[in-house]
Amino acid sequence: MHCVRNITKDITWVGGSDRRLSRFENMFPLPKGVSYNAYVVLDEKTVLLDTADRAIGRQFIENVEYALLGRKLDYLIVNHMEPDHCAWIEDLVIRYPDLQIIGNAKTFQMIRQFYTFDIDSRALEVKDGDTFSSGKHTFRFIAAPMVHWPEVMTTYDETDKVLFSADAFGTFGALNGNIFADELDFDRDWLDEARRYYTNIVGKYGTQVQVLLNKVCGLDIQYLCPLHGPIWRENISYFVEKYKMWSTYEPEEKAVMIAYASMYGDTENAANLLAIKLADEGVRKIAMFDVSETDVSYLISEAFRVSHIVLAAPTYNAAIYPKMEHFLIDMKALNLQKRAFSVIQNGTWAPASGKLMTEAITKMKETTVLSNETTIKSSVKEEQYKQLEQLAKKIAANLL
Repeated sequence: MHCVRNITKDITWVGGSDRRLSRFENMFPLPKGVSYNAYVVLDEKTVLLDTADRAIGRQFIENVEYALLGRKLDYLIVNHMEPDHCAWIEDLVIRYPDLQIIGNAKTFQMIRQFYTFDIDSRALEVKDGDTFSSGKHTFRFIAAPMVHWPEVMTTYDETDKVLFSADAFGTFGALNGNIFADELDFDRDWLDEARRYYTNIVGKYGTQVQVLLNKVCGLDIQYLCPLHGPIWRENISYFVEKYKMWSTYEPEEKAVMIAYASMYGDTENAANLLAIKLADEGVRKIAMFDVSETDVSYLISEAFRVSHIVLAAPTYNAAIYPKMEHFLIDMKALNLQKRAFSVIQNGTWAPASGKLMTEAITKMKETTVLSNETTIKSSVKEEQYKQLEQLAKKIAANLL
């Protein structure tokens, strides 16, 4: 049975949600599932914007057929060729033999890589700034390369003032009937997952996101329709401002994150002592994470949120404890910058993790290390306790 909602008089959401998938891209945990959004426009010609993942295929096809009201599908606009959005292209071609497909040159290159059907006879290639009319609706195509694949484009419906934004402005999480952001408590229930989505999926490409924002921010956008997560029809500037902040790598909040690795509890004890001393200095809302127990995607999201990061880890095989090293690698790979770091190392006979963590930090852009690494040898003693007190004062002074 179909399960759709109208966005405007002519535009219908025909997506669906997957609450069974455990990991996005087989990598990022999905405790709240994920949605795959697609949209049908009824006009003199019918238009579908993107398809969906194989996992929700039955629902997607039933939704499209219902939204078409018995008409054939004339055009498919492909904004993004990742398989969670393009899995049903060939099936649609079989169902609608006269279907024309709109995309850019890289779109069609990728379709040929994924599929074997004759694409050339049905391809309508567009470039950045081109327009297409389906009748009363005029669609303008806006290239968005590397947000987050090279073929990505967004589509602006000039008639209903809708930006179909591909993976930009997406969010992890299944939709529960309330498909519009204004129907949700977005800050409470969705913001963290929106940030985790952006930072892990798009975070590396801040420069490219800024280029896209510069292109679209002058448009009159009444609806913001991403391929994942809620649709925006009110207070759109709020979410756009989040993207401006994340894409320029500015901290979202002046706050402290303590990420620690601990084999037997002594490094964790040092992290807890530092947190207590930070609280004594007036620092609030301290976030603490055990990197062995926390998926790195959550660590990355927090690293983008906060202004100050403390890394505490033991030495392991004369190197950085592996889970902490993974976090450092991801921060560098995702282009994190403009953060103040502090380092705590532990080692029973040859502490080395502090120096190595500091070296990794200094390879990131515009980072500051607030002090030399604090060294714990096996467990915290009075001397290290005083060092942690001084470190807390230094972090608090810089933060507050």
